[in-house]
Amino acid sequence: MKIALIEPFYSGSHKQWADGLKKYSEHDIELLTLQGRHWKWRMHGGAISLADQFNALSDKPDLILTTSMLDTANFLALTRKQSAGIPVAIYFHENQITYPWSANDQDVEKKQDRHYGFINYTSALAADHVFFNSKYHQTVFLEALPRFLKRFPDHKGLENIEKIRNKSSVLPLALDLKAFDPYKQHSENRVPVIVWNHRWEFDKAPRDFFTVLYELDAEGVDFEVVVLGEQFRNSPPVFKEAKQKLGNKMIHFGYAASFEDYAKWLWRSNIAFTTSNQDFFGGSVVEAIYCNCLPLLPRRLAYPEHINNQDQDRHMFNTLPEAKEKLKHLLFHFKRTEQSNHCVVKYDWRKSVPFYNKELEKIVF
Repeated sequence: MKIALIEPFYSGSHKQWADGLKKYSEHDIELLTLQGRHWKWRMHGGAISLADQFNALSDKPDLILTTSMLDTANFLALTRKQSAGIPVAIYFHENQITYPWSANDQDVEKKQDRHYGFINYTSALAADHVFFNSKYHQTVFLEALPRFLKRFPDHKGLENIEKIRNKSSVLPLALDLKAFDPYKQHSENRVPVIVWNHRWEFDKAPRDFFTVLYELDAEGVDFEVVVLGEQFRNSPPVFKEAKQKLGNKMIHFGYAASFEDYAKWLWRSNIAFTTSNQDFFGGSVVEAIYCNCLPLLPRRLAYPEHINNQDQDRHMFNTLPEAKEKLKHLLFHFKRTEQSNHCVVKYDWRKSVPFYNKELEKIVF
């Protein structure tokens, strides 16, 4: 089966997912992409450039697979002569209806713009099937749609929500977890190492993360910190503050120069502590757990899907004071607390791809 994968934001996790599907699927995957930058412009204008690429294809695909950064309805309108009759699926990595907005965003009307969420809505409506990367993501998107649509003056289309629900399913994000194996090392740390391996952005709640660490440091608790993740021009100032406040406890600070460095830091770390307010799947958390880091995660978002029920009391929290106490316990017992990665191995491409192949085939045959 020939699949055209249309990705207007070919960078980061979007790129890794697209490349992984192309590499591991038994189907013939052709990537039509744009560089992963200027995300708002990609959502507005990406469909036009990618429609030109699609219309220039010499062979028609059996399936069109788009992602949540594409205005799929506009793309299909601009390719109607070439795409007519071809089934269309969309993969939601994220959505702009429930994504938390930055206080620094310059969009109009209370610094929010409903247009990006509306693109997600019409894209889901235009597709033949809608895939979400987690059960949590599917649930919050469908639950948010009534409130979102009721903001409009008339012809709100509330009946369309059930149409989207009936053609949606969960297709968990697949990752190349086996790529971490060559760099595996047994942690010999005398002092426990806490890792941050997320983007340096407000929605990951870095202030909460570092506040807990400041409090434990003030109490004399011994630990070290590795800060990884992609940095941006307007990254929250708490990162620079933390580098000064934590001093010698900060044994690495900044984006890993290579995948090898990133993998080695994860294997060396002992605890993956997260305070994020946004994660539709949580790929960085899954990577850390795979590298045998003990997770300590908020009991929200997609995180409960990655922790076995019997382990959630130890590895999940509801409040920051609870997080502090559980982190302190893990720090004191990090050598005696075993971590198994068996709960996330299922997300490796080699395990996931048969399910992917079957789900994609269902849409066509």
